[in-house]
Amino acid sequence: MMKPKKLANKDFLSSLDLAPEEVIDILNLAQKFKNKDLNIEFKNKVLGLIFDKSSTRTRVSFQVAMSRLGGTTIDLDPTTSQIGRGEPIKDTARVLSRYCDVLAIRTFKQSNLEEYAKWSSKPVINALTDLEHPCQALADFMTIKEEFIDFSKVALTFIGDGNNVANSLILFGALLGVEVRIACPKGYEPNSLVIKKANEINKGTNLLKITNDPYAAVEGANVLYTDVWSSMGEENQKEEKDKEFSGFTVDSNLVSKASKDAIILHCLPAYRSKEITDEVIESAKSRVFEQAENRMHAQQALLTCLLS
Repeated sequence: MMKPKKLANKDFLSSLDLAPEEVIDILNLAQKFKNKDLNIEFKNKVLGLIFDKSSTRTRVSFQVAMSRLGGTTIDLDPTTSQIGRGEPIKDTARVLSRYCDVLAIRTFKQSNLEEYAKWSSKPVINALTDLEHPCQALADFMTIKEEFIDFSKVALTFIGDGNNVANSLILFGALLGVEVRIACPKGYEPNSLVIKKANEINKGTNLLKITNDPYAAVEGANVLYTDVWSSMGEENQKEEKDKEFSGFTVDSNLVSKASKDAIILHCLPAYRSKEITDEVIESAKSRVFEQAENRMHAQQALLTCLLS
């Protein structure tokens, strides 16, 4: 039986908190959970969820993953707890460390997440910040691995806003040796520090490409990935962004320029006819719902490695 390995870092705040071999270990473990080849229990362990942002897949997948491990989850709604009334993070983190065994936090600023980790004696997981969405990326690369097996032969094209999802895809891509192409309108490129870190890991191999031309980016790509153009908290920019992103919709014409074996990914929720067409998301190439399911398996594996 595969024995889960404890992670070198206590927390999972960024994609770069994992070494390449740790990423592969988590993905292999996730696949075993998915295939029902593994049964690990953490009876009496408690996962605390602190979500400042709304969520469907992240919330439910974490709750189900913890339940499958024999543990329980406490969902701390900031609107009905002292968190929403301005209690200092350092106080909340130290108290919750005495109640919970692991915390998953979905918030705005990466610095707030880091503050939780600083004061928490228990592992803290990034369940999404404005900078990164590393749990999503774990499920994404699990889905890619299921399809193509060898990461070194994969070209992944992300089309849309250079947001938190794009940032995590870039960093995981660098760790795993995947060619990552980002196609976005001018002014919507991914975080410059993320690009710098990825290029340092890639060591001049030119695996990361940033372009403003979606058609050039999808040429021969194996994976086409998109996300909403306006993330949570950007509702007031929606109309402006819809205009700026004209021409960046993943439609059948764009898909036809990709490799014949190309698959389609989207982290959901999807706004059909905006960043992706209904035809594409419902096509035989779509792996969107397998990808969503893999959130649960990847998080079950991540929790196992943090709690081992």
